[in-house]
Amino acid sequence: MHPRTFRNQAGSAGSISVIAGALVLGAATPLLAEDTVALPATIRDFKAYDESGGHNDFQRYSGTTRVGLVQELLDEDGKPALKSQSGVEIRTEFRDAQGRNINPALYNPSLGDVAGVLEPRSDHRIYSPASFHSWYRDVPGVNLSRVIHLTLRRAPGSDVYIFDSDTAPEFVGLGGFFPINGDLFGNYASWGKNFHFTTEVQTEFTYRRNAGYVFTFSGDDDVWVYINGRLVIDLGSLHSRKEQTIDLDRLDWLEDGRVYPLAIFHAERRTSASNFRMETTLPLRPAGLPQVTAAFD
Repeated sequence: MHPRTFRNQAGSAGSISVIAGALVLGAATPLLAEDTVALPATIRDFKAYDESGGHNDFQRYSGTTRVGLVQELLDEDGKPALKSQSGVEIRTEFRDAQGRNINPALYNPSLGDVAGVLEPRSDHRIYSPASFHSWYRDVPGVNLSRVIHLTLRRAPGSDVYIFDSDTAPEFVGLGGFFPINGDLFGNYASWGKNFHFTTEVQTEFTYRRNAGYVFTFSGDDDVWVYINGRLVIDLGSLHSRKEQTIDLDRLDWLEDGRVYPLAIFHAERRTSASNFRMETTLPLRPAGLPQVTAAFD
């Protein structure tokens, strides 16, 4: 489900919260009964900027977490849109009342959140709007793409589902999140691993108010999570493993009983580590994959 029409919290045209097309169900949907949920993910491979035909955003920058690189809303194609090439650095984390790191844009002291510290920056972490445009689109001569599956597994005795590249059976022995080692453009230089790629996951869920739905992402590098086309987790730039959590009951623009899309946009941009972990109590299910043109040369 891609965003087409934005409406404000009252439902009138003109603001940002509800994307037309969310479905109203007659009754609440129960939590998932399955022990595993396999979500299709589109991987797009790039060459490092120091390779022939390389991309300017991969293996070029370093640093720590920055917010504000992308717009709050997905664009008309359902993709992140560039807001700033530099962004704002998180010097001290913003946390909710439970002590979990949160997106600074969602800081709300009335909920018991603890303020962190942000520092505006002028040095770039994304080369240009044109370079960013290719991250989540198939572009001949720039990237190669394929679809994989990320399997979330239920933690025993709970309704918590986890995908963790450190422990998932299909990734054990790879030393991290390396879904395309030896594939597409192949491994980087002498590292023996394919480090330069993006990941796009499209999924959906039925929201139930006060059900305690939470989604947490932990990893590197950039990751942006959108619910109903609106940014809820913002971990931009190149950084070591970082984490943010979104408690969905704090999003007052979600309506009980509606189906909402959740989209994850990730980028692995630099050596020497790659981590990808998501943990959630949401009853996620696969949604339509983004339109792609298979693998490009």
